[in-house]
Amino acid sequence: MSKQVVMPQMGESVAEGTIVRWLKKVGDQVERDEPLFEISTDKVDAEIPSPSAGVLREINVQEGATVPIDTVVAVIDEAGDAAPSPAPAKKPQAAVPAPPSESTASGAAASKPTPAPSSAPASPRSAASRPDRASPRAAQGSLAKPWSAAESRQLRLSPVVRKIAREHHVDVRNIAGSGDAGRVTKSDILAYLEAGSPVTPAARESGGAQGAPLELLPRLPPSLLPSDPSTFERTPMTVMRRKIAEHMVMSKRTSPHVHSAFEIDFGRVDAIRKAKKAEYEKAGGKLTYMSFITKACAEALKAVPVVNSSVDAADVIYKKDINIGIAVALEWGLIVPVVKGADRMSLLEISQAISDLASRARDKKLKPEDVQGGTFTITNPGVFGALFGMPIISQPQVAILGVGAVEKRPVVIDDAVTVALRAYMTIGYDHRVIDGAVADQFMQHVKKKIENWTE
Repeated sequence: MSKQVVMPQMGESVAEGTIVRWLKKVGDQVERDEPLFEISTDKVDAEIPSPSAGVLREINVQEGATVPIDTVVAVIDEAGDAAPSPAPAKKPQAAVPAPPSESTASGAAASKPTPAPSSAPASPRSAASRPDRASPRAAQGSLAKPWSAAESRQLRLSPVVRKIAREHHVDVRNIAGSGDAGRVTKSDILAYLEAGSPVTPAARESGGAQGAPLELLPRLPPSLLPSDPSTFERTPMTVMRRKIAEHMVMSKRTSPHVHSAFEIDFGRVDAIRKAKKAEYEKAGGKLTYMSFITKACAEALKAVPVVNSSVDAADVIYKKDINIGIAVALEWGLIVPVVKGADRMSLLEISQAISDLASRARDKKLKPEDVQGGTFTITNPGVFGALFGMPIISQPQVAILGVGAVEKRPVVIDDAVTVALRAYMTIGYDHRVIDGAVADQFMQHVKKKIENWTE
């Protein structure tokens, strides 16, 4: 019996992944849960375990290729089947070339062509059943029109689809999507391009340029680059770095960011931490300041539920689950594993969860579910000495907490100068749904809990 291995979804808003490297080759014996390949997304770099034991019969997606989630990337002949003779890995299908761009004409390097998916494209849904979308053939040659940030999120376009749409000046709203809830997939837009002629550069110059979506990562004009090539070095971003960059730019365009900073006294929790540190370590948990902060945020999210929401067009989606992402800085990027059901966990359980997730993140052992479903995020620039930060919201969330350095400072208490253990904590929030008073109310809950801890 054969088992298909698919590209997993490594995060709620992640629609694709890039194969960084294969850890096995065709013909190799693999065990269930043994690392099979390594992927990179804007959420995580991770080793993906084999779903079953057997022999790796096929590799359908090559290293460096980006494919949508649920794409079959390999096939395993499960244990008990006769081991097949090793076969060469399948080559990626031919790429759809992009038309010459203005940056190419001016001497800038052109973007690499996007490879077609290795699996057969799904059949588009009937345009008649989707009155808001025209059929691909009916919309041939239409110019790309700008869509709002809210609509962009509602369309749920993957980075690769946005890239193809930009390069070929296609308005994706004219394409009948075959993905979940009508989402336009890579297969859909490639089929659309094959069905008719995309807009040419000449047509764009006559009016299409104003309607093309903005570049998430635009190139510098040649005039802004050093004139002497020997004075600089050009290095491509890693897959993870590029996807993080795209996600952050998208977030800034989607959410009007506002930040508020609070100074919080950590004297009480520091005393508790020192008293219980050894006890928690024996139980497999590290009692850090982050444990207390996560617990305090979980309680505050229950008290101020709009901070635990998302925005869908003109609707607010209130999440019943409180799942807190904890940003973990790595040498090769940033990963945000999620503590699920944090409001139902004790301080010890939160400490154990954070310790486990951070350890597996650094070892690239996170599972897809470990980075999915986050409803609020905490990032800790203070660990590197920053007093505070102005973090960018992780879409589709509406708020993020930045934690500054916890350190002793001179403060005035009862008209006397004394030394206290304090930190600045900053909340970044989406002003579409959260006003300053509401954000401050949330922070007051966090501050009160930390400064008056009773456990």
